[in-house]
Amino acid sequence: MSDQMQQMKEVYETTESDSSVLNDPEVAHLVIHQNKVLGLHKVPGLEIDVTELDDGVELNIRLADGTIVKKPVHLCFGIIPETGVQRIKMDVKIGKNAKISLLSHCTFPNAVDIQHIMDAEIVVGENSEYNYFERHIHGTKGGIKVVPTAKVTLEKGAKFITEFELLKGRVGEIYIDYQITGKEDSVMEMTSRISGTGDDFIQIKESGFLVGERARGVLTSKIAAREKAQAEVYNTLRATAPFTRGHVDCHEIVKDEAIAKAIPIVDVQDPRAHVTHEAAIGSVDNKQLETLMSRGMDEDEAVELIINGLLS
Repeated sequence: MSDQMQQMKEVYETTESDSSVLNDPEVAHLVIHQNKVLGLHKVPGLEIDVTELDDGVELNIRLADGTIVKKPVHLCFGIIPETGVQRIKMDVKIGKNAKISLLSHCTFPNAVDIQHIMDAEIVVGENSEYNYFERHIHGTKGGIKVVPTAKVTLEKGAKFITEFELLKGRVGEIYIDYQITGKEDSVMEMTSRISGTGDDFIQIKESGFLVGERARGVLTSKIAAREKAQAEVYNTLRATAPFTRGHVDCHEIVKDEAIAKAIPIVDVQDPRAHVTHEAAIGSVDNKQLETLMSRGMDEDEAVELIINGLLS
């Protein structure tokens, strides 16, 4: 095995995933350590072009019209040393009548002073589907700042589903800022699940704009904040076209000296549109807690089980 292949394998395994998937010829993958491309494999109909920058990479993804990528594309971004900067510039264009799923693993197991910055422009073509699952694995020191931003355009009948998960290690600081515009008959579904401890700081700003008839959108945030962590969620869903439907859902559990706030904004500008919201912030449910403790758990174990259930 070459030194580069071995390094790619080691980086990927810090995501707690099986690196053998990178050997599957039917699985497209891209592995980036800081600003170096360690591995890249494409499949027919999918173009991935990468340019190495001084402090990161520029990434262009193109999916041809009518292409269905059968197996999830694996993306791995990370920094193994304690310090560094990684900037990811993504330009994604999905053709018409196409479908793709991406699993993005972001790993920073030793972070003391690290910045991970992603800036994405995404266009999903007519009647196409784009699924993006992003999982972060952090170390225990909290020395990381994560700033993912994206502007997404959904053409007629397009579907965009994204999940962001940060449950392993300290958050550090995270600032999520997504703006999605959905045209006629499009669907947007965004879910964030984040667990904060220590003095972690979590800020989520997700905005959905339902501008085409019958466009639909759901924005969901699930946050757990313990010790002295702080969490802020600002989610906006704006419906300006007839027969649009949407929902904003935010659930935050706070424990110890943690602080959380949620500001859902529902903006309906057409009488034929319908958008709802729900926000709940507080400690764990007492009834659930009592039930679990009656079955032999101590309070801390019961609280963690409830929190894990929320974040699952």
